[in-house]
Amino acid sequence: MQETAPTPSHPATPYTPTDRTVPTRSPGRASYDRELVHAILDEAYVCHLGFVRDGAPVVLPTLFARVGERLYVHGSTGSRPLRAAGQADPGLPVCLTVTHVDGLVLARSAFHHSINYRSVVVHGVALDVTDPEEKRQALDALVDHVVPGRAADSRPANRKELAATAVLRLDLTEVSAKLRTGGVNDEPEDLTLPHWAGVVPVGKTYGTPIPDPDLATDTELPDYLRTR
Repeated sequence: MQETAPTPSHPATPYTPTDRTVPTRSPGRASYDRELVHAILDEAYVCHLGFVRDGAPVVLPTLFARVGERLYVHGSTGSRPLRAAGQADPGLPVCLTVTHVDGLVLARSAFHHSINYRSVVVHGVALDVTDPEEKRQALDALVDHVVPGRAADSRPANRKELAATAVLRLDLTEVSAKLRTGGVNDEPEDLTLPHWAGVVPVGKTYGTPIPDPDLATDTELPDYLRTR
C-alpha cells in the first residue's frame, strides 16, 4: 500500500517568487506572504484548474480544500484531468487559480474602470491520491471547507463511492497572490467631469437554510449553520 505523503510545513516564511509567479503587469500588487495566500484560498469554494489536453488549454471549475501546504481537488474518476494525473509520470502539470471580487471601481473615464480583488495562482504538478486514508482525509477536508463541521455530521463515503471519486493533490510551492484595493485612479483632468465615481463594495452573504422536504420534523438546525 502506498504510504500517505507527509504534509509540507513552512510556517511564516514567504513563498519564493519564480519566473511564473512574478506578474508582468502591476508587479507591485503581487504578494508572496504565506498567511495572505492561505486566507485567500480558505475563503473560496471554487477554484479553476488549468491544464493542457491534446495540445489545447483546458480550464475547469471545481471544488478544492487546503490542508496545510497542500491543496486537494475533487472530481470524478472519469474526468479527463483526474485520469491524466493518474496516468502521467510524475503527474499532471497544472495551474490553479482562485479569485475574490471585493468591489467595482467606477471611474469617470471608461479606461480607468476596474475591480478590487484578491487572487491566488498556483503552479505545480498534480498527483492522483491513491492512499485510502489520505483520500478519506482529503474528502473530509473538502466537505469541511464548504461548511466547517459538516464532515462529522454526515455519512462518510462508502467503498463504492470512494472508488468513483478521484482526488488530486497539489503542493503549495510555486505560489503568488495578487490584489487590487483602494479607490478610483482618474486622470487629474477628468476630476471635474460630471460622472459619478467611486467603489461599489461586493460581498458574500448567506441566506436562511432551507430544510429538505424529507427531513424529520424534530431535526434541529446544526449550530454550524446558525453561525453562518
